[in-house]
Amino acid sequence: MQIKERWRRGEVTLGAWLMVPSPLTAEILSKGGFDWVLVDMQHGCMDYETAVDMIRAIDLSGATPIVRVPWNEPGIIGRMLDAGAMAIVAPMIDSVEDARKLVRACRYPPAGGRSLGPIRVGARDGAGYVGTANERVCVIPMIETAAALESVEEIAAVEGVDALFVGPFDLSLALGLPPGDNDGKPAFDAAIARVNAAARAHGIATSVLSNQTLAPLRASQGFQMISVITDSQALAIAGAQSLAAARAEIERNTSDA
Repeated sequence: MQIKERWRRGEVTLGAWLMVPSPLTAEILSKGGFDWVLVDMQHGCMDYETAVDMIRAIDLSGATPIVRVPWNEPGIIGRMLDAGAMAIVAPMIDSVEDARKLVRACRYPPAGGRSLGPIRVGARDGAGYVGTANERVCVIPMIETAAALESVEEIAAVEGVDALFVGPFDLSLALGLPPGDNDGKPAFDAAIARVNAAARAHGIATSVLSNQTLAPLRASQGFQMISVITDSQALAIAGAQSLAAARAEIERNTSDA
């Protein structure tokens, strides 16, 4: 079932976030049963060719491949869609005009201005891709600046926007808070509530960068697209835990000798 249809049915979709430039990492995480897997080309370390191979690896699992592009720029958006991304997350969307520009880059005419050339995605989906792409591809502007929050109701109303994505770290900075999840701080809680209310008023979903601990809270707040793991962070945590456990056991055995 397409991810947009799942949102329409009120379902929560959980995903993984990829920062490491590795198709193998993408393949391993994707096979964990995630609903979607995102390749982060804004802050991740991958180049275009690596990102294409990561999307191909995600495709093997059946998860929805999503790309966060570096900027709201038609060239890179079109290339990632042609590579097979089924959703585009665009950072630093400040206004209705920014949101309209994003929609235009993601949609074929007459709904938008995307250029025709689906070489890789056409190989995956066949000749029927072009006729269904406008309905299937998700357009997801990020709400992470003071300007975006002030205009969130109007951004949510832009035709062709499918979800609003909250970037909690940048949004916190815009609110004068330290970067992070600032739940319990009135300004942060109000911003989260405002974004979700704007999306619900216009029948679209909300999404958020999160983790396994906060995911239940985010779902209760109304988010339907929630990340629960980031590859780089998961690797660092698992490595530190494994090392600590091994050292503790070795020290225990040494002291017992």
